[in-house]
Amino acid sequence: MGKESKIEWTHHTFNPWWGCVRVSPACKFCYAETWAKRLGEDLWGGKADRRFFSDSHWNEPIKWDREAATDGKRRRVFCASMADVFENRKDLHVARERLWQLIEATPHLDWLLLTKRIEHVKKLAPWSGKWPRNIWLGASTEKQNWLEKRVDHLLSHDVSVRFVSAEPLLGHLEIAPWLAKPNSKEAGINWVIAGGESGVNARWMNPAWVESLRDQCREAGVPFHFKQWGHWGPEEIIKEGISARAQRVEVVGRMGEMIRMVKVGKTKSGRLLDGSTWDEFPIVL
Repeated sequence: MGKESKIEWTHHTFNPWWGCVRVSPACKFCYAETWAKRLGEDLWGGKADRRFFSDSHWNEPIKWDREAATDGKRRRVFCASMADVFENRKDLHVARERLWQLIEATPHLDWLLLTKRIEHVKKLAPWSGKWPRNIWLGASTEKQNWLEKRVDHLLSHDVSVRFVSAEPLLGHLEIAPWLAKPNSKEAGINWVIAGGESGVNARWMNPAWVESLRDQCREAGVPFHFKQWGHWGPEEIIKEGISARAQRVEVVGRMGEMIRMVKVGKTKSGRLLDGSTWDEFPIVL
């Protein structure tokens, strides 16, 4: 859990528990699993225990909600960075029910529920019809096949914001058919987040993939947020500090040009895409 989260697209993070199971290629080098192991926690896998938290942990969002109400400014809460809210295990049901109650008790916070198990939402979430207005529901989609498996489940829920997190982005996404259309009552994706993978084992992201995703969003008028290049970045935008021994790979850009990607770490690779940062968010009335 964290107030003033370092994740660029949220203010706070909250975890009802720690632990998960890998379900798709994006999970191969899971940062949360790596972090938990670094702290001596064995929480990943179907047979592993999950880590639960005390009342003081659960009371923090109540404080955040009061602060947001006092300031008159809504705050976004990413739930959950170290777990998946829709992992279907019996030992998680009590904590999950407590989470639903917490969300309803904090109306000045926008809860970003991001999952790789969007197909479980209908069974595990308590709401039918229109959901509470402070819930944004998201699906992780790292490649086209995973987008197509998950997107219909995402669009089937009546929430204030439906979003896709393409991080780590591992291939080209043709997302335009599902992006929200202006002045349309048809369900669509209202926000897209994209980013490259971080960590020593990170896979590179072709700039063509993220540029295409941005352009599809711009054409549809859907907010786009570029979180980071990750451990690999285009050599041409990295100003200094590239070791001669740094790993490099050449990829083919959108115009057929060769782009050299270099492994320098996410701090040096930064967040610039075509010379700009892309920090767009949906507007919720």
